[in-house]
Amino acid sequence: MKTIQGPGLFLAQFIGAQAPFDTLDGLADWAAGLGFKSLQIPTGTPSIFDLERAAHCQEYCDEVRERLARRGLAISELSTHLQGQLVAVHPAYDAAFDGFAPPPLRGNPQARQAWATEQLLMAAQASRRLGLTAHVTFSGALAWPYFYPWPPHNALLLEEAFSQLAQRWRPILDAFDDAGVDLCYELHPGEDLHDGVTFERFLRQVGNHPRCHILYDPSHLHLQQMDYLGFIDLYHSRIRAFHVKDAEYRPSARSGVYGGYQPWLERPGRFRSLGDGQIDFPAIFSKLAQYDFPGWATLEWECCLKSPEVGAREGAEFIARHIIPVAGRAFDDFAAGGGEARQIKKMLGIGEQP
Repeated sequence: MKTIQGPGLFLAQFIGAQAPFDTLDGLADWAAGLGFKSLQIPTGTPSIFDLERAAHCQEYCDEVRERLARRGLAISELSTHLQGQLVAVHPAYDAAFDGFAPPPLRGNPQARQAWATEQLLMAAQASRRLGLTAHVTFSGALAWPYFYPWPPHNALLLEEAFSQLAQRWRPILDAFDDAGVDLCYELHPGEDLHDGVTFERFLRQVGNHPRCHILYDPSHLHLQQMDYLGFIDLYHSRIRAFHVKDAEYRPSARSGVYGGYQPWLERPGRFRSLGDGQIDFPAIFSKLAQYDFPGWATLEWECCLKSPEVGAREGAEFIARHIIPVAGRAFDDFAAGGGEARQIKKMLGIGEQP
């Protein structure tokens, strides 16, 4: 068995205009001071991490790794969540997601998609240069406006949507394969890949691609009222990244899992800081240890109540407390019997035949 690595921190929610959150060195000093051992680095802010430079310059990658290593930190994964979103955007969301692209590309969906694809291809090369084994992203969505079957379920529409999604992602998956890096999709409402069934459908469309994997985040499964523990039993072989994020769902007489267009504070289901929600993390960490999860336990902080600085400090302690240092031997080895064939037959009462 393997001991899960951690605690790690996803930086996306902490990057800001004020020190120490405005530079990678400042973020690293702050995170290391809280007890984090790794950073998951978003690639959409060049002042924090220059993706294009990392894709083409080994010296830059070595320098970034060294700067973090001096602080006792590693890079767990790079993230292209915002760029991955733009690989597939339904026209209904063009204006909403245009802000994820550089200003010259806004209003031009084709150019925006080409840019996003190039960003993912560079992320594969940057991950390789950094010596990483996994990368995290979103799938984007073409079918999401039709997630509820009204108008009635249209099988041909969904087949075409997933076929097109696979066509867009297949060359990217191949590039990650060439780089020796697993591409992990965060299953998330708003993405075409948002649960086990949609992931399976996509996986079939890309020919069970060896680099097509899952970023496991139990909060998104819990808010869909899924069995997030059974999910690990089903998909553990494809789980290669892990966001440790808490959530709560309290049934309401006025609103359900769709939230009624309410702000997060007023929804029946909402994200919480670690330990403040309902997720059974002891069971999750136990299952991931059981299945030899090879990666990092990474805090993604999102909470509508608690301050991010407090959430990060408590989160580092929470993850460290839940990581299970796995045993090197079975607890009852001391009482194990011998394995000599004659003794085994005697134990079974079959002895030597005349």
